[in-house]
Amino acid sequence: MSNSQHTNDELLAILRLQNIPNVGDVIAKKLISHCGSPSAIFDDKRNHLLKIDGIGTHTIKHLFDVEHLEAAEEELQFIEANNIKYTYFLDLDYPNYLKHCIDSPILLFKQGNIELEGRRIISVVGTRNITSYGMAFCEQFVEDIAPLNPIIVSGFAYGVDICIQKAALNHGLQTIGCLAHGLNQIYPKTHAKYQADVRANGGFLTEFWSTSSPERENFLKRNRIIAGMSEATIVVESAEKGGSLVTANIANSYNRDVFAVPGRTSDKYSLGCNILIKQQKAHMLTSAADLIYLLDWSLDEEQVSKTIQKQLFVNLDDTEQAIYTYLEQNGKQLLDTISLVCKLPIFKTSSTLLTMEMKGVIRPLPGKLFEAI
Repeated sequence: MSNSQHTNDELLAILRLQNIPNVGDVIAKKLISHCGSPSAIFDDKRNHLLKIDGIGTHTIKHLFDVEHLEAAEEELQFIEANNIKYTYFLDLDYPNYLKHCIDSPILLFKQGNIELEGRRIISVVGTRNITSYGMAFCEQFVEDIAPLNPIIVSGFAYGVDICIQKAALNHGLQTIGCLAHGLNQIYPKTHAKYQADVRANGGFLTEFWSTSSPERENFLKRNRIIAGMSEATIVVESAEKGGSLVTANIANSYNRDVFAVPGRTSDKYSLGCNILIKQQKAHMLTSAADLIYLLDWSLDEEQVSKTIQKQLFVNLDDTEQAIYTYLEQNGKQLLDTISLVCKLPIFKTSSTLLTMEMKGVIRPLPGKLFEAI
């Protein structure tokens, strides 16, 4: 439902529930399910609520405290005064992947032009101390993945986050920043200059009220939204410990695909990624083609056509050019034949063909056949 589909009383009850200590999102959903709606919880009697499986006196100790109602009333005034958009976890426009996470927020505030329906969504996270290697990977990855038009989700923080989100904007992709504070501020302040562009081409999501400040625990809590709303999470660079590894572990707990960009063993900010790969907690990601192959994504005819129009003069490397020339001269060819003639290992041929498909210069056919376009 949109804002207009919730009455003020119902929204007030949702906010009130959000603000009560010892009642997290899992317990809140259990109470809502039992009582039928958020407002019905506060119309019920304490002794009735205590009969719900898993609900004890400690959990609902502060449920009826007036201070939480007063705080909810203040936040409701802020929402109305600033025309803040929001989505409830049972609404149709609530992020679909996130809806299936047991601890997803019962309420999300949103800003911008977020359109999630029927879209591929991936999250990209990493260190705030991004290196030139990480920057180059982000830019190349987005350029290569752009024909598939995915939504890029990140945390709008320093380093990998802002690098991937700027790259998404540069290629006309929708990007969403998941924030660790309310929509009345932006952190870090130096990223305020990107706010308008992100709102125009995606937007911001947060579970936090206007009274919340960007504290450490909020960032860790925010990470489950980044991991939960996406089909896959990519870690570009990370030290041995860091928030991006937390996000990767959360994504794994949600049974989502996790990818990590490998780096040299001597590089501090590749250590975390290498560990994820070594422990088989992440697929190794060397290019966009790896992700497309493992997630079984493909370009439809319309996307191929758009790609060709967008790239009238496509830059091919030597390997790609050799394959293209062979296909152009010899018509449809089998993967194994291309590999043999071009003197390339099968895995290299397969990866290169995926990259070329994304560039719009070849198309795959049934039976492992490929042809030049």
